[in-house]
Amino acid sequence: MKKRVFITLFLILILVANLSFASYETVTMTVVEEPVCTIEIGENSSFEKKLIEKNLNNKEVTLQLQVTNEETSIQPTGEIMLVIDNSLSMEETVDDGTTTREELVINSANTLVNTILEGNDNLQVGVVSFSTNEDVSLEGTINDASLVSDLSSDPQALVSAISNIQYTGPRTDLEAGLNLASQYFTEEDNNKYIIVLTDGIPNVALNYDGMYYSDDVINKTKAQLQSLDTAGYDVITMLTGITETDSVPATRQDDKTYGDIIEEIFGTEENPTVGKFYNIQDSEIEQTITNNIYNDLLPIEQVLTDITITDYFPQEIIDNFEFAYVSEPNIGTVSAEVNTENNSITWTISELQPGETATVQYTLSLKEDFDESIVGPILDTNERVDITYTNLNGETVEDTSDVTPKLKLTEPPVVLPAAGRPIMIALFVVGIGILVYSFSRFTFLNKNMK
Repeated sequence: MKKRVFITLFLILILVANLSFASYETVTMTVVEEPVCTIEIGENSSFEKKLIEKNLNNKEVTLQLQVTNEETSIQPTGEIMLVIDNSLSMEETVDDGTTTREELVINSANTLVNTILEGNDNLQVGVVSFSTNEDVSLEGTINDASLVSDLSSDPQALVSAISNIQYTGPRTDLEAGLNLASQYFTEEDNNKYIIVLTDGIPNVALNYDGMYYSDDVINKTKAQLQSLDTAGYDVITMLTGITETDSVPATRQDDKTYGDIIEEIFGTEENPTVGKFYNIQDSEIEQTITNNIYNDLLPIEQVLTDITITDYFPQEIIDNFEFAYVSEPNIGTVSAEVNTENNSITWTISELQPGETATVQYTLSLKEDFDESIVGPILDTNERVDITYTNLNGETVEDTSDVTPKLKLTEPPVVLPAAGRPIMIALFVVGIGILVYSFSRFTFLNKNMK
């Protein structure tokens, strides 16, 4: 009889042990909600956090953080005045002996006009030519420059006007060209550009002292450039075809060279007097006008900078799930592991160019020794996401979201409800006691009977 009681208690203890310690094998994980956390960045870009993979048999999910810069290239806007040299030297042939400098400049200028005005209703272009007047008595006056085209958005009309510029002026009065061009801008508050295309060193200025290449000419031309810069105009200058920079003009009474005069008026490419300055050879004309100057007209690149994303986890996730990255982020750097002080990871991206998408992925896997108290309640995979970044206006922006996918752990039905589990544990302890007592008693009685 006692032996039968002993065996029965032993079987009960085995059953209780199985009910108590088989939770990891029997528990199932489901995804109860899969919302996509979205935070808008500027007008077109965004941050997203979402669940991208469910491996529920292994009690594991994969989440992805993603930042996309969907800003598009913006066309130039405002007003541009092309200031084109029409002195006789522009008709000189260049390296190949068949093409003139004028052809290179005009063809490139026409390409630029067609490119910047294509599908662009927010830009107007005007054209002024300059050299010196054929009538020497008018030299050094505003008559050294002529309006070729008022501001227009019609590329065909502008191309026709530019192509019909006549090259008759003997000398170069850049100040007259700049002065006349500035008179044709509107008073509208917008971008205003002056693009100078010349092959001559200024040797005449408005109301100058009568000496070519004099300090008076240098100072007047430089002052005109600086006054335009002060007034808010963006000045871009291309100077080409100057080869004898070490020579001294015949009209100078000192050793100041052409190169010295260029630097005094325009500065250098690295340190220009105003705006941008390209001092180039004839072979570089097309590249400079259609590429470099075109890019100078485009707005600042639509780059998102100083992006910081902090993803916070609930304590129950930290305690009961293993965290691991799927791979390194394709852009930026991320915390090597979860910061246990605030239960977070931090992802930083210094720059995100237009059209770029940055991603980082990680998995959450249920630990085998998880706390059984998380079975039943709905679990947030994340607590919240904080994001800061510098927008296209240079302003620091902060935003946050608590939208997150949600999990649930459940167990299959058992003979005893889950609420009876503490009772089962108590019965297990009592059973052990009864078993020990019964075994001792059985041994004692058996011994006495002998």
